[in-house]
Amino acid sequence: MPHAVARWCARQGWPVHPLAPRRKTPTGNCTACKRHHHAPADCACLPAGRPCHGFHAATTDLARLDAWWSAEPSWGVGVACGGADLIVIDIDAHSTLVPDRNRLLPGISIHESVNLQGLASGFDTLALLAALRGQPHPAHDDTTLRVRTPSGGLHVWYRNPHPATRFRCSTGSSPKVALAWQVDIRADGGYIVAPTTRTTSGTYVREGPTRVPAALPEWLGKELVRTGHVIHPPPARPAAATRAPRKRTRTRTTVTLHRVLDPLLLDVTACASTPEGAAFTEKLNKAAYTAGGLTASGHVDLHAVRLLLLEAAQTARPWQSSRNERIIDDALAAGSARPFHPEGRS
Repeated sequence: MPHAVARWCARQGWPVHPLAPRRKTPTGNCTACKRHHHAPADCACLPAGRPCHGFHAATTDLARLDAWWSAEPSWGVGVACGGADLIVIDIDAHSTLVPDRNRLLPGISIHESVNLQGLASGFDTLALLAALRGQPHPAHDDTTLRVRTPSGGLHVWYRNPHPATRFRCSTGSSPKVALAWQVDIRADGGYIVAPTTRTTSGTYVREGPTRVPAALPEWLGKELVRTGHVIHPPPARPAAATRAPRKRTRTRTTVTLHRVLDPLLLDVTACASTPEGAAFTEKLNKAAYTAGGLTASGHVDLHAVRLLLLEAAQTARPWQSSRNERIIDDALAAGSARPFHPEGRS
């Protein structure tokens, strides 16, 4: 089934890459890449057709997909949003403390007369935004592909009708760049899990009759512009999967991702051996702030690195998961205001 889904996505023009079996994260890098800790631009695996570095390996080359899923039939399917010209509205339904009304819709002041009783998830905040704009709720848009997630959320897939305008990813808890609380955006520099993919938490299930994305509604496009999601200047687009891969040379903007983040994540997980007095908050804040800077400079997928941070924090302090999320999201947002290029350090 994943093999067939990968081929179907590729025929839509969507570059795909493998996800680890029963997980929503990309497959790990090969042993050589793990050992050398190089950036995607310097990876010999990608020109050779090996699936390292997550969505950087995404392709529409059917022969390559056949080779990948024939070798590992249990791999899930991820779609690189930027290469596919997709903008996915990721509506979450996490059980967490609702923030102050001024943080529900960034840039919009919600008057005290508006009754927010019962508001609990991204479904509610996106409904509120749509109502304020006099527009239908995207969660009910049966003209486009919608995918129910195992956690009870919903992915609403849209096609970018103006590909010259590029949009960045964001998390709904960010105080800097966000569309609405508990509403994430998957776009350039990110990926989305393809429907029918199975994880340990459940299956991503298509909802409704529509199998392909509709064009992003004009009002949502304006909201993404208003909330700072437009990328300036547009990032370089990856070469089409059917073209021969070209060797990319190392530049000053190349970042050795694992060299930078791995020690910080290890500092966080090491706090597990010391319940108190390990400076856990400071270490987690430092790791997330650095990751935020790397996402802003285009080197790291925001959602993938957020999962790594959450995993490390949960390992060290599993009893304070909500607080861990707040630390991570606040630090990611703060770091994203300062693009980080570690190769430029003295």
